[in-house]
Amino acid sequence: MKISVVIPMYNSEKTITTCINSVLNQTFRGEIEIIVVNDGANDNSKTIVEELILNNSSSIDIRLINKVNGGVSTARNAGMKVADGDWIALLDSDDEWSANKLERQIQVLKENPAIDFLGACRNGEKFSNILWKKLGDLNKISSRDLLAKFVFIVPTVIFKKEILSTVGYFDENLRFAEEGIFFIKIAQNYNCYLLNESLAFTGGGKPHFGHSGLSGNLKEMEKGELKNLRELLNLKIINYFEYLLLVAFSLLKYIRRIIIVKLR
Repeated sequence: MKISVVIPMYNSEKTITTCINSVLNQTFRGEIEIIVVNDGANDNSKTIVEELILNNSSSIDIRLINKVNGGVSTARNAGMKVADGDWIALLDSDDEWSANKLERQIQVLKENPAIDFLGACRNGEKFSNILWKKLGDLNKISSRDLLAKFVFIVPTVIFKKEILSTVGYFDENLRFAEEGIFFIKIAQNYNCYLLNESLAFTGGGKPHFGHSGLSGNLKEMEKGELKNLRELLNLKIINYFEYLLLVAFSLLKYIRRIIIVKLR
């Protein structure tokens, strides 16, 4: 089992070393490759990664791909397309993994070979429920579960590379909420599970929305979410009545987030 870790990078000179080191320091002893995709950074990010590659004494291969700036979806896709692993794990350049992240997830995957996609939690948190559905330690997550509560966090997920041949890649026209439709499509077609343990540390502990970074632009995030709902309707994953309910629910969440940010 080989794991390809795909890290999109843009102007991440302050965080990329910690990010990559969190992969190099994994307790998992299987085969790993790191693919860093430089999405046209104009700071020192590229030089820092080149130095890490030059001084890398571990058994983990680090590759750097340079491309013109096109957004996080284009960068993730570029990395996934050249991945050699049987499994792909995603990590963002301002996030890091717990030392046992891969070891714990691979243990679960070996014990449950029917799982195609496995997410986890972050920042010491756990999910207690999705609406009236109580969540335990390991939970099967459907596409409809994700419509009610989005429990899959990008830097925690690992999935079979073969999924890409069926579902495709991230929508490169989306710069916000890009993971939403991608993960829902996967959950519609494959066995997706949530390991209800915190195995990643994201965004330096900053709030999950309304702060710097891509998640900071609440308006654009909402536009991305509404676009995802329209595509789900077109794909007939939801019907028109469900679409209207979900749009209303999304707008209410958007208003709530604006109020929370203003009161912070």
